[in-house]
Amino acid sequence: MKSDIHPEYHEINVVMTDGTTYKTRSCYGKAGDTIRLDIDPKSHPAWTGVQRVMDTGGQVAKFNKKFAGIGARKK
Repeated sequence: MKSDIHPEYHEINVVMTDGTTYKTRSCYGKAGDTIRLDIDPKSHPAWTGVQRVMDTGGQVAKFNKKFAGIGARKK
């Protein structure tokens, strides 16, 4: 391997969405830096299999209200 081309590999702290922390090694930032996750395997539906409804007002309902009269033929 070539010398002086690889980034520094050091220990950092990772804070999950529920507040739990763990240490891992990474090239991110400086030694001892902290990464706070917005999405992690404990909360994301791709890993948990639980879907949460984010928009209870409904984008479809909003669309239907906005464009209700378009396309309706008057006799």
